[in-house]
Amino acid sequence: MLARSSSSAHGAERRIVGEPAWLRVVLIGLALTATTVLIVIPVVNVFWQALAAGLGVYLKNLWRDPDTRHAIRLTLTVAPLAVVVNTLCGIATAWVVTRFSFPGKSLLVSLLDLPFAVSPVVAGLMLVLLFGRQGYLGPLLQAWGIKVIFAWPALVLATTFVTIPFVARELIPLMQSLGPDEELAALSLGASPWQMFRLVTLPNIRWALLFGIIQCNARAMGEFGAVYVVSGRIAHETDTMPLRVEKLFQEYNNPGSFAVASLLTLMALATLALKRWLEHRAQAETPPTQEPA
Repeated sequence: MLARSSSSAHGAERRIVGEPAWLRVVLIGLALTATTVLIVIPVVNVFWQALAAGLGVYLKNLWRDPDTRHAIRLTLTVAPLAVVVNTLCGIATAWVVTRFSFPGKSLLVSLLDLPFAVSPVVAGLMLVLLFGRQGYLGPLLQAWGIKVIFAWPALVLATTFVTIPFVARELIPLMQSLGPDEELAALSLGASPWQMFRLVTLPNIRWALLFGIIQCNARAMGEFGAVYVVSGRIAHETDTMPLRVEKLFQEYNNPGSFAVASLLTLMALATLALKRWLEHRAQAETPPTQEPA
């Protein structure tokens, strides 16, 4: 069976390599054209526009504008909080889904994909209807003196909602493939649940966990739609970096808008570089598999 599968895979590879040269050229050209037009040119243009007036003006737009500085600090606060919440919830969800059987398990797995299907603007509206002054929990929160909507807690809630799937979706397939055998063996040898998780489960899932955290953080940094609805766009209070980009653009401050956009782009590129490095480390630690004869 394995030998037949291996030979069929090699046959498919030979068929792909044996395609006409003109077809390969056309497909590669289309891929390069789409990448250049949709990714490379916009990214280069962001930095070109940001630095068009010189490095001094660029730094001034980033650091001497108090509203922009506050937007940067707020983004670097909200995104990590959302990542921490989703990391803990993602690990717990993956553990429950892969280690227990219970009614509604399929529904829980399906609900994990809800943030992918629901528009972020709709998610923000749901939070307003739930936590707003006229919402279901609004009067109770107001009586307790707790402000959620148009304050930083709403930003964390909105960002957490749109980034829920990333960690759990990375861990669930891996934990299903690993199975519970090593964890049960650790428990049978006298390990506590925490020791079992720290010494057995965590080393096995660490790369998938890191990939999920990186993707979650990248999505959190750039969230716009849901945050736009719940923030109120209050300068020096609830403006995150994506909101600041839009506001500066509406004010015809193109150098300032592109400066903040370039900083977001640098964060995205750094995230991509970190992801590639982690993938390289993970591949280096994965033992090579031998093909059956």
